[in-house]
Amino acid sequence: MSVLTDVTRSTIGKKLLNGLTGLLLCGFIVGHLAGNLLLLLGSDAFNTYAYTLHSLLHGAFVPLAEVGLVVLFTAHAISGISVALARRRARPDGYQKSANAGGKSRKSSSSTSMIITGVVLLVFVITHVAQFRGGFFAPREYADVMINGHATHNLYALVVDWFNQAPMVALYVVVMLLLGTHLRHGFWSAFQSLGAANPKYLPIIHGAGVIFAILMTVGFLMIPIYIFLFVDPVAGGTLIGG
Repeated sequence: MSVLTDVTRSTIGKKLLNGLTGLLLCGFIVGHLAGNLLLLLGSDAFNTYAYTLHSLLHGAFVPLAEVGLVVLFTAHAISGISVALARRRARPDGYQKSANAGGKSRKSSSSTSMIITGVVLLVFVITHVAQFRGGFFAPREYADVMINGHATHNLYALVVDWFNQAPMVALYVVVMLLLGTHLRHGFWSAFQSLGAANPKYLPIIHGAGVIFAILMTVGFLMIPIYIFLFVDPVAGGTLIGG
């Protein structure tokens, strides 16, 4: 009995950890999208934003934030996979279909693909950071721009170059759709893991999760599509005809 109790407590702890880290990552996604939307305002707005972030805490903010994100992503991934495997061991026959099971479970294609979409998103984040933060595999070299009298990397030009390549835009669109699928289940599931499973409020939280997933997906998709269609990389990121 004590062994079973320990296993139950361990599973509950992992669910709590997964829910908490999931909500924190949702907060990060909102902040990241808000910053990225400045790309729609042009080079000065986005490069100033990037310079400001890298200047906070005398340059220590971004490295500290990146370490925190690594911890969050790692804890979220490990706890999520662990809980999912525990559920599968408890149901060795698996699900017969992926339709919504109703009630608290809200089983759907989003919930049954959480591990797959999570792994894809993790790989994407690592690649994304290497491309845009580290500047690896950059299409070309870029002259620094002056922000508040200081020379800083022209991240706007780098992003515009990447998003003027059709394969890159197509890949980004696919991954953002997977993000929406992950958030559709993950948002409300995080609240459930943290104890907000009251049948009275669960439909509201579930609906909020769907809306959140749609807003984040559309927000992130707007950026590469807009750049691909309307921004000229040869002109240094100025609008065509502008």
